Amino acid sequence: MKKLVNKALRGDKDAFVAIIEKNKLQMYKIARCYLNSEEDIGDALQETILSCYKNLHTLRNPAFFKTWMIKILINHCRDILRSNQRRVCVETDFTDNQSEIYDEHLIEFWDVINRLDDKYRAIIVLNCVYGFRIREISEILEINENTVSTRLRRGKVLLKKAYRVSNVLPDHEEVNE
Repeated sequence: MKKLVNKALRGDKDAFVAIIEKNKLQMYKIARCYLNSEEDIGDALQETILSCYKNLHTLRNPAFFKTWMIKILINHCRDILRSNQRRVCVETDFTDNQSEIYDEHLIEFWDVINRLDDKYRAIIVLNCVYGFRIREISEILEINENTVSTRLRRGKVLLKKAYRVSNVLPDHEEVNE
């Protein structure tokens, strides 16, 4: 990845496209944590790719490209949420045909994740699903590392509680501290 980033920094457009291709699924999933509409997700992804391309020269350390890109993506998602002036509760919609493909436990997991308050959900997803470390999450979300650590710990406790009672809670009721 670092080699591709260095090539892209030197103006290699194919290297930039390869970087985006390697990260597009993860970018989509992160945008999905914030946005409900496929159109909004598409807009966020397009704006992120364009911003990354235009501002690649501002990247100080190629090793942190992914963190930098995810931070830009999250900022675009937040901009879209602000412009829509509505609070979005992420839903996972499956058609009958698709639901056979997905494991029942995975569906339940995402249902429970989606019930968490936003401040916990983003951190849990970035850490537990995508493997970002506390320092990286702190940079992406622009919050203190101690805050990330505390929210991660509390979020895991809430997730555990919510998972135990997932069949009891009504659809899309948020789990808050």
